[in-house]
Amino acid sequence: MPSWIVYTIGFTAQILFSSRLILQWILSEKSKQVLVPRLFWQFSLLASFLLFVYGYQRNDFAIILGQSTTYFIYIRNLQLQNEWKKLPAAIRFFLWAFPVMVVIYFYNNKTSDMDNLLKYSGIPTWLIILGSVSLITFNLRFIYQWIYSESKKESLLPLGFWVLSFVGAFLTIIYALFRWDPVLFAGHFTGCIVYFRNIIILKKTDGKSG
Repeated sequence: MPSWIVYTIGFTAQILFSSRLILQWILSEKSKQVLVPRLFWQFSLLASFLLFVYGYQRNDFAIILGQSTTYFIYIRNLQLQNEWKKLPAAIRFFLWAFPVMVVIYFYNNKTSDMDNLLKYSGIPTWLIILGSVSLITFNLRFIYQWIYSESKKESLLPLGFWVLSFVGAFLTIIYALFRWDPVLFAGHFTGCIVYFRNIIILKKTDGKSG
């Protein structure tokens, strides 16, 4: 695939990720509390799909691993908001089947594709570890958010979500600088500002409620 198409896919995914944050930020600033609009999860799911494709085309295992940990959490949050069933049945089926199709594809092409992914195109081991740790930390926020939301029976973005977001994004920026990856850098640099602002909003909200 031509590099300009690969980068277009990557930047489109990051634009969607950034758009969900900006939308959430604006709505939260207006209400003076942290809100979770349905578009936050809809944009997340679409962006995750695109970034998975981007990571595969870049032979970047860290990106693929990061997206694989959050994909179904996005779907679950749409279910908690009663928005999942509003999507056409064909789209829901495709979104559920997509990871399975990827696994089957990797299995049938494991000689070439898996070797390429595991060799990381000459990326140093320490950088692979940094990228994996940063993206795992960044995506652990959604595992935390999922567990928290399940306990409350509604889709919420608690303080721990934003703290993990900020730490994971900061580490990912460092990884992106070493990888010369403008897609990762642009997306996470913008995100850090929103994550920090949501932490402040939540702290103020907790202070008032306390």
